[in-house]
Amino acid sequence: MLNSKRGTGIITGANVEIGANVAIWNYVVIGDNTKIGDGTTIGSFCDIGKNVILGKNCNIQAHVTISNGCVLGDNVFIAPNSTLLNDKYPKSTFMTPPIIKDNAVIGGGVTILPNVTIGEKAVIGGGSVVTKNVPPRTVSTGVPAKAVMTLEEYEAKRDAFIQARRKVNK
Repeated sequence: MLNSKRGTGIITGANVEIGANVAIWNYVVIGDNTKIGDGTTIGSFCDIGKNVILGKNCNIQAHVTISNGCVLGDNVFIAPNSTLLNDKYPKSTFMTPPIIKDNAVIGGGVTILPNVTIGEKAVIGGGSVVTKNVPPRTVSTGVPAKAVMTLEEYEAKRDAFIQARRKVNK
């Protein structure tokens, strides 16, 4: 836990590995055998299950639930109030947690169902329910989530929005 920042009310299970320069805010629960990569930030009121792997430099914002067995790659961003589920037929003994690949962005209030893979650099729009795999470099939104544009189209729209805002704020 080299150079880690810790808030109050954090509960960690057995055999939790926390990398260097990790920030964990207030009232976070981390289950047994979970690994948190270097440089990751976990916001307040998060519930991280057991046997979870969080890659390096992830940003998990407040009120996020990551169920047992989920795997997140490096540089994953999860906005507030999102949930990653692991049990397709509750309550079963066969968990199929989602896998989130490197550099994926999950918007606020998103639910990702079990047995789903979010591809590298994919973006999931806020409020979406992801029921199927999302290909890399794809933007998906809705209930159920569907592909709406490529990453390149999204980045162009984002850049145009930022440029317009800069002009307004001058």
